[in-house]
Amino acid sequence: MARELTERDIEIFRKLAPECGETTCGGSGHAYQSILPPVSNHFAESAEDFEERLARLDAADLQWLVDRILDGTESLGCVQEEDIEAFVKRVRSSISSETGEAVLAHYLASGTCDA
Repeated sequence: MARELTERDIEIFRKLAPECGETTCGGSGHAYQSILPPVSNHFAESAEDFEERLARLDAADLQWLVDRILDGTESLGCVQEEDIEAFVKRVRSSISSETGEAVLAHYLASGTCDA
């Protein structure tokens, strides 16, 4: 489900991709509607880079993202598989194994990226 990023979303986005000047996709010119897909596809250079970016998030940031994923407002459909693995690992260690499994289930149910 697409959404307009909130102030809190943008704060987290900037922690993950501080090199991003605007929260608009350079290719399409449209505003990003999720946080993790553009970080995975446009900013992180590798799974290791994505994991390092996730390390910038504190527990509250991570919980915010998890809550958006679980309520269906944060899309996971276009996130690279290795980046989802890193995110789920971080959720399991920082929040709980059960929450990590719930995030993984949302990813698996989201299908593939249509782009």
